[in-house]
Amino acid sequence: MGRNRKNESSFLIQGSILAIASMISRMIGLIYRIPLTAIIGDVGNDYYGAAMEVYSILLLISSYSLPLAVSKLVSTRVAKGQRKNAYRIFKGALLFAFISGTAAGLVVYFGAGAITELLKTPLSIFALQVLAPTLLVVAVLGVFRGFFQGMGTMMPSAVSQLIEQVVNAVTSIWVAYMLYSYGARIGAVLGNSEHYGEAYGAAGGTAGTGAGALFALGFALFVFLIYKPVYKRQMKKDISKRTEGYGEVFRILFLTIIPVLLSTTIYNISSILDQGIFKNVAALQEYPEVTFSTMWGVFVGKYKTLVNVPIALASALAASSVPSIATAFASRDMRQVKHKIHSAIRFSMVVAIPCAVGMGVLAKPIIDLLYPAGSGAGEEANRLAANLLTAGAVSIVFYSLSTLSNAILQGINRMKTPVYNAVIALVAHIAMLFGLMYGLNWNIYAVVIANAFFSFMMCILNGIAIRKYVRYRQEILKTFLIPGLSAAFMGGTVYFVYLGMMKALDKNSVAAVTAIVSGIFVYGIFMLLFRGLNETDLKAFPGGRLLTKITKKLHLLK
Repeated sequence: MGRNRKNESSFLIQGSILAIASMISRMIGLIYRIPLTAIIGDVGNDYYGAAMEVYSILLLISSYSLPLAVSKLVSTRVAKGQRKNAYRIFKGALLFAFISGTAAGLVVYFGAGAITELLKTPLSIFALQVLAPTLLVVAVLGVFRGFFQGMGTMMPSAVSQLIEQVVNAVTSIWVAYMLYSYGARIGAVLGNSEHYGEAYGAAGGTAGTGAGALFALGFALFVFLIYKPVYKRQMKKDISKRTEGYGEVFRILFLTIIPVLLSTTIYNISSILDQGIFKNVAALQEYPEVTFSTMWGVFVGKYKTLVNVPIALASALAASSVPSIATAFASRDMRQVKHKIHSAIRFSMVVAIPCAVGMGVLAKPIIDLLYPAGSGAGEEANRLAANLLTAGAVSIVFYSLSTLSNAILQGINRMKTPVYNAVIALVAHIAMLFGLMYGLNWNIYAVVIANAFFSFMMCILNGIAIRKYVRYRQEILKTFLIPGLSAAFMGGTVYFVYLGMMKALDKNSVAAVTAIVSGIFVYGIFMLLFRGLNETDLKAFPGGRLLTKITKKLHLLK
């Protein structure tokens, strides 16, 4: 029992390390998008978002499944003492990454014109072509991250994420600023100055993605070279009865990658389908091009940027869950598997639920804080972003849970199940999107509602599958009800704190920050009062021992 608690705590701490790094990375991403948006505007965000959506899909197809697959395969072999076979998985995955990354890069570079025309965003061609080499870099980087995660350490992945995002932020802002002016001059020379500055500025923004990935790869390679002599000494103690041939390694990689690839691609392809459906239907409904381009720019540049920050936690927990659950499952330790599933889901909901409530209640103050607009078109765009955030905040909970449940199913070798579930949810999602756009004319709001419905469907279908295959029932009280009740008290508090501060000072920045900080404290206090968190839970958080001492002194924890 003591060993189980220790393993569970270690699993949560490793997940917390990656989760915190992901959250910080998303926060950096959120912060740098503020000056980037100021440079390229909402139309530029449309070009930037279009390029990033296409890039993300090709990244999914070419290499996104590699870290997950490598971590799963490496962890199961290390658990059996098969260090040589684990290293062969790593080398085979590197070769796969080079091939798939190069192929995807060539498709993006030479097919950029046709792809952007299809998405009715032809000027995003520059941003998309700039991203082409990044596909190879990220593919190789993903293999290194998967190897380290499979070895049971999240630190190299966490640090490389932070390096990647910092370099990305600095490079994106600087190059976007330089290229925006250059694009405006090019447009003037061509006699069509409209939006060339935004298009080149968006290309500058995507240049940061490549620079960040390159620096992160350099760091991962540096760590690997330091660790390699240690690993070679460990391989001498290998107890493998046989060494897997590279033909077998590639077969195992393909059998593991393809289901993960299909599920993640279908799960994420909704974004690019949404863009194509929304813009084409909006054009048929005779919306001016600049109107639906601005709407989409607000959606991807403000709404999605914000909701993706807390969802990053679930992605990080998913990355840390797969090798841990796969190891326990390979050992047939079903009690440990259930422990890890329970801990991961509960930890995710403890964060996702208050984030959803907080963003829903403080949508307009947060948007105005991050994107000061003044009046006119800027204020109108901010009002739209706030409305989208209020309408779609609940999707934070659904996407967090569905992302994590996808990883859980992959960890217990039910690789095909998320694929089937994603297909069902995607069909329902598209049907709802068409219905809301054609039938109710909800324009961009239809995309937000349909996305929330998609993630909700995935939660339900994945939950049924986990219950079926693991005979697992999720505890409800501490996972959903207490965080939900605590978040409700928090939501009321932040609302009235914000109103009071605005009446007293009439300064949105001070009122919003004060309300957010007070909300964090109120949520934590109610979680402790309602026994939603205990000492073991607190110690699993980074800095948990200090938190435990403070809460005990305040008599919030016994």
